[in-house]
Amino acid sequence: MARADLDKRPGDVAAMFDAVAGRYDLMNDILSAGQVRLWRRGVTRILNATDGERILDLAAGTGTSTEAFAVKGAKCVACDFSLGMLSEGKRRNGAGTFVAGDALDLPFGDRSFDATTISFGLRNVADTEHALREMYRVTRPGGRLVICEFSRITIKPVDAVYRRYLLDVLPKIANRAARNPEAYVYLAESIQAWPSQPELAATIEKAGWRSVRWRDFSLGIVAVHVARRPVRTAGGSRRPSAAGE
Repeated sequence: MARADLDKRPGDVAAMFDAVAGRYDLMNDILSAGQVRLWRRGVTRILNATDGERILDLAAGTGTSTEAFAVKGAKCVACDFSLGMLSEGKRRNGAGTFVAGDALDLPFGDRSFDATTISFGLRNVADTEHALREMYRVTRPGGRLVICEFSRITIKPVDAVYRRYLLDVLPKIANRAARNPEAYVYLAESIQAWPSQPELAATIEKAGWRSVRWRDFSLGIVAVHVARRPVRTAGGSRRPSAAGE
């Protein structure tokens, strides 16, 4: 059974996602009790992609979110380092731009996109800050960043119940429904090890992004962080601009 450990070696992570590609979206629905659809709709509203914009959907998997971003005419690129996920996306969607690429070394030129987004993928890279700097590099000045990721529930009793679900219930469901249940043990471990909303915001700022803020979904099970790449004036100073939703 393919799975990754929390050292997140790229080859192991890619192989793990290759193994679950065929049932990935179905398992997301099952394990989240359908909440993943609400989270993705929230990301689509916050990103607010418009006609003609170039959008990079990083860790796009099968392209489920990329399709939603393109509805209003945005030119979207689905990028993932799991060839199995990309192949599944191409099989389902036919059209669309799917590109194999590693978040730590993106195969795109500087300032190529109006916005960069990543949903449930930042948690899986070996170096979070390095990946955020790569996203910064390929986003134009004034462009925006939207990150959707599992986070922390701030109500302690509710958080305790959720942690019990991750440790006890989720693996049992995966054992019955998933072809690679070990991958979902990694999922639970990586969620528990992931930083809180303020900690992630600080890392995003450290990578150069500005106007960082976040919105919690489902009491903080998931948080969407938004930020802007600052615009530099002719004199070279940095002019902050508010992140749009």
